[in-house]
Amino acid sequence: MRILSSLAAVAVFSLAAPPATAHDITAKSDPKVPGAFDIIGATATTDGRLATFSMEVSGKAGSMKPKKVGKLQGSKVDAYVWPTKLDPSAAGFAKGSGILTLAITAHPDFDDTPLFDESGDGDPNNDGADWHSHWVVLVEDKACTGGLTVRDISPAQDILPATAPGLPIALDSPGMSPTIKGASVRITVPVQGAENVNFDAVAAKLQVHEQGKAPLLCVTGTYKVASGKLTLPGVIMRKDK
Repeated sequence: MRILSSLAAVAVFSLAAPPATAHDITAKSDPKVPGAFDIIGATATTDGRLATFSMEVSGKAGSMKPKKVGKLQGSKVDAYVWPTKLDPSAAGFAKGSGILTLAITAHPDFDDTPLFDESGDGDPNNDGADWHSHWVVLVEDKACTGGLTVRDISPAQDILPATAPGLPIALDSPGMSPTIKGASVRITVPVQGAENVNFDAVAAKLQVHEQGKAPLLCVTGTYKVASGKLTLPGVIMRKDK
């Protein structure tokens, strides 16, 4: 599978390749991809304390979401994601545990941000359908049709960020709100050590296991990978205030 083989390439790239010379990522529009997920550009900057990730699509960003299935098992997730070469420990996960990825997701069948009320209706437990942010750790898993899964963990044993929602996967719900307007998707998160780190941009499809077993949250495919082959050619550049 293309995504599965690309994960191995990312691992080798992160250890052996010289720093990339390109800063941003650009891609040609693809008429076969829904405009909401047809990535045509991506960029990332940092001031040393905060990092801002953005991507541009050819259509209206955020205008498509998964259909509700009525239960957690088998439910689907749409996501705008930025895989990075940051070590997972930068976001509070176990060191060297996979590919640290920033994600903006929507999934109408469950709420995985129990500490936050994204819709502002006074109920923090009904917000999954609204676009919201996560840090996740991705790892290779051949059981997933997309070749990757959000890493399965044991909440009482594995190292997790303080704002992790307690699910048995390497997922954090830090509460930073994305900005989705027109053709742009953007989010700013606190993270140190991001300067000159490589990244990519992907519009991804995920699905919860239909029996609730591991691998619990699989990447089932992509709408589009900005670099084409998940080579992480972008570089997070310093941008002072």
